[in-house]
Amino acid sequence: MTPDEKKQQVAKAALEYVVEDTIIGIGTGSTANYFVDALATIKHKIEGTVASSNATAERLKSNGIPVLDINGVDEISVYIDGTDESNRYLHLIKGGGGALTREKIVAAVSKRFVCIADDSKLVDMLGKFPLPIEVIPMAQSYVARELVKLGGKPVWREGFITDNGNVILDVHNLQIMEPVKLETQLNEITGVVTNGLFAARPADVLLLGSDKGVQIIK
Repeated sequence: MTPDEKKQQVAKAALEYVVEDTIIGIGTGSTANYFVDALATIKHKIEGTVASSNATAERLKSNGIPVLDINGVDEISVYIDGTDESNRYLHLIKGGGGALTREKIVAAVSKRFVCIADDSKLVDMLGKFPLPIEVIPMAQSYVARELVKLGGKPVWREGFITDNGNVILDVHNLQIMEPVKLETQLNEITGVVTNGLFAARPADVLLLGSDKGVQIIK
């Protein structure tokens, strides 16, 4: 199977985790897009959705799926999103699409986080995929210097602005042995909005698309 076929496979499998008559959180990226398309087939069964990016909101609306403002929502039953990397503890690196901050907010509000990905995303140690960090623009240089002190090689994502009006530094050369500790450490750097480690609040379930079918890791 191709990576896209595996993504479609887990997107359809994730429909089983949708709670009827509730609000669903939806992530950002290619795998999340496949889930949006799958969700359109049962859109009459849910109350509405909260989107983690403007791009996802537009895709949901184009499929006739209601999109709600998260500030008017008390609870999200389940958040479904892809990932750039995951270890077997369901610690993730996210933010390849640049929506990491809003993804963290939706995940925080959600009772359950179901991550969907193809099996190439499962790794023994996080860090081969550059870790995205959303940064207030005026702090870009300062944050980059602090990241170098931690052993990282930060690269400005040129020409990209987040939905929040900030910039992204993609940090290469990290071997992330203690994801929760590093997530906290990075967030304490002045000027950092948040980083792409989802470890303090990991996924609850990981669905992996593979040639042998959908693998479930909890």
